[in-house]
Amino acid sequence: METSYSGKSPKAIFWRPGIMVEVEQFLEASEKLYSHLTSIPTDDERTEFIEQINFLLDEREKAIEALDMSSFSSHALYDRLIELDQDINKRLEKVMDAVKGDIKDLQQKKRHESSYSNPYAATQTIDGMYFDNKK
Repeated sequence: METSYSGKSPKAIFWRPGIMVEVEQFLEASEKLYSHLTSIPTDDERTEFIEQINFLLDEREKAIEALDMSSFSSHALYDRLIELDQDINKRLEKVMDAVKGDIKDLQQKKRHESSYSNPYAATQTIDGMYFDNKK
């Protein structure tokens, strides 16, 4: 069963003096990605959807690189961010499965079309000869 992220805004969660700006940026980038992954679009909108995922992942990567990992693991929001990360990974897997399914369907359609354009491609030959068994 999939756990859902509470969806609280970063300022509502931890707007206190002395909070690390990097953690705020990482949380904000993670929330943007999480909310973007709520639905998987149809074929027509999929390209823009994936481009936006790539943009958000790049933004999130920059925020991760800016984090001080030694102090981050002891941060108050560490567990919440780990949970959010796991939910993002689950949703990314669903998107990947949808794309893989579309690729598989496309390959199957290609094979089906090629069987109509060249019906004898799958015919086995022996030494370059074809034996017709019709009488």
